Amino acid sequence: MAVLSNLGRYKDAGLLILHVGLGAMMIFHGYPKIIGGPDGWAQLGASTKYVGITFLPTFWGLMAALAEGLGGVLILLGLWFRPAAIFLTLNMIVASAMHLGKGDGLMDASHAVELAFVFAGLIFIGPGKYSIDKR
Repeated sequence: MAVLSNLGRYKDAGLLILHVGLGAMMIFHGYPKIIGGPDGWAQLGASTKYVGITFLPTFWGLMAALAEGLGGVLILLGLWFRPAAIFLTLNMIVASAMHLGKGDGLMDASHAVELAFVFAGLIFIGPGKYSIDKR
C-alpha cells in the first residue's frame, strides 16, 4: 500500500510514541515499588535468587524499583536513554527468570520477556530526535 510505505519517513515519531508509552507504563509499575519501603524492596529483591544472586535482597529490590520508576521517567524523556534501557532490560530478564523459576510458565513470563526484547532493541536504536539526549 502506498499510504503505508510513506510511514518510514516518520521513524522518529514512532520512537517518540514508543518511549513515551513505555516510559509512562514503567513509571506506573515502578512508583508503587519505590514507595513500598524496605519490606517491599526485600520481597522484590528476593527475585534475584532466580539469577543466582542471593545477597542483599533489600538493595536489589530498591534497585529494581528505581530501574522501573526512575528508568521509566528517563525513557519517557529520552534522557540517559541507553543506560536506562540497559537497566530496564536487566530488570526484565530477572522478572522473566523469576516467573519461569517459580513455574509460572511462558504465558505468565511473556510480558517481561517481551519488554526485555523491546528495551534491548532500544539500546541499539536510541531515542530518536525527539528526546532530551538529542545531539
